[in-house]
Amino acid sequence: MIDFNTLAEISRTNCSGICAFLIPANILATSLTIILTVINRPTIQVWQAAGFASIFAFVMLLHVYTWFMIGVVMVPTFILLGLAITCLVTNLAAMIWRLNCLEFVYPWKLNR
Repeated sequence: MIDFNTLAEISRTNCSGICAFLIPANILATSLTIILTVINRPTIQVWQAAGFASIFAFVMLLHVYTWFMIGVVMVPTFILLGLAITCLVTNLAAMIWRLNCLEFVYPWKLNR
């Protein structure tokens, strides 16, 4: 069975390594979602990129919440929380934008 206290302790112990990976991963994966949306790639590619990027953002949220659990409230935790929320909202907006764009640009394709 999964022990969440142990996972939280591992997350806090390896914070520098986790953040060194998750910060660039969030930025690059979310940038890929934005680029795919802007160059009008197929919906499935945008959704895959957004889903992949959202996984990184969700892991960052969980990592920050492990610090909040023990009462660490500092500027870096809020910066990382803001980055994770911004990436999640951006990925969600890209998926919604892609769906709305299809409805307005290609209405004859959706009515089949």
